[in-house]
Amino acid sequence: MGFANEAGWDRILRIAAGALLLALGWGGVVTGTLGVVFKWLGFIPLLTGLIGWCPLYAVLSVRTRKG
Repeated sequence: MGFANEAGWDRILRIAAGALLLALGWGGVVTGTLGVVFKWLGFIPLLTGLIGWCPLYAVLSVRTRKG
């Protein structure tokens, strides 16, 4: 992808972190306010990892992907 700014290892970490947050929140392991935060916050790293582009990286001119 020409617009991708995340390296493979970065994408794997983001997908894993997003899946973990979603599992903890939606699975009821973490409840209350923190559980609700996990339920919704988990989508951010999951989606950015899946598409390979992070808007925050773009704003800060950060790239973990070479080339």
